Amino acid sequence: MTLDPLLLRARGLWETLAGAPVSFASSGGPAGPDVVVSPASALCPGSWAGIVVLGDAAIATAPTEDVARVLRTAFSPLLPASLTRPETVRAALPVPVADVLGPATLAYLSGADFRPARADDCASGRVDSLGCDHPDFQGLLRSADPEDVAESGMEEITSPAFVVREGTDVVAAAGYRAWPFGTAHICVLTHPRWRGRRLARHTGYAAVAHALTAGRLPQWRARPPASRRVARSLGFRELGSQLSVRFEVGGLGDASRG
Repeated sequence: MTLDPLLLRARGLWETLAGAPVSFASSGGPAGPDVVVSPASALCPGSWAGIVVLGDAAIATAPTEDVARVLRTAFSPLLPASLTRPETVRAALPVPVADVLGPATLAYLSGADFRPARADDCASGRVDSLGCDHPDFQGLLRSADPEDVAESGMEEITSPAFVVREGTDVVAAAGYRAWPFGTAHICVLTHPRWRGRRLARHTGYAAVAHALTAGRLPQWRARPPASRRVARSLGFRELGSQLSVRFEVGGLGDASRG
C-alpha cells in the first residue's frame, strides 16, 4: 500500500524530533507503539513522556528506561488512535499521572490543497509584512493576553510577521517558526477585541504562502476548535495528534519493574 506523501513527511518530522531512532513503520501492531528512551525528545517537555499519532501508527518517547518499560506494557493493547486521549492513557497507566498537555491536533498542507482567503471575507484591510522586531508587531504581543500569546507561539517565529492593522495598530498577525525536516510551524494571533472577523484566515494565508514558496511543509498544531476551523478553511488536513504526560514524582515504584 502506498502511503500519503504528506503523511510520510509529517512522520519524518516527528521521528526526527524524537531525538532517538524510532519509526512509525514499526508501530501499530500487536506490540503497540514504538517507545524509545530519549531525554532530549522534542515530543514533550523535559522529563515528560511524549506521544504522537499520525495516521494509523504512533511513536512515544520516555525520559528513562523505567518510564519506557511502563509505557510499552500499558500501551501494547491499545489502538493508536486512543493513545492521545487523556482519559484512556490515565486508565491504562499503572502509575499516577501528575499532568497532561494536549491533546493537540496535527494538521498539514500540500500546495495542491491550499485554498486562498477571499478579500471580501476580511473586515479590515490588507496584510502587511513586518520584521519580528518591528515595534508595531511587538505592540500586539504586549497588548494581547499573555496566555493567548504563549498558546500562539508568535514570540518564537523566524519568518516575517504577516499583520492586519486597524488604523496604526496591529490587531492580528501570523508567521511561522522554522522546524527541522523542512517544516514551517504556523503561528497565528488575533487580539481578543478583533476576533470573529476572519483575520486569522487572512494572516494565516500569507504565512502559509510564504512557507510554501520557501519549499517548507506547513504544520498547524492546535487545541482550540476555532483554530482548527481556520486551518481546515485553508486546506490543512488533520493527520494526527500529540499528547504529553508527566508522572507523579516517585510514582513509578514497582510498576517499572513489573
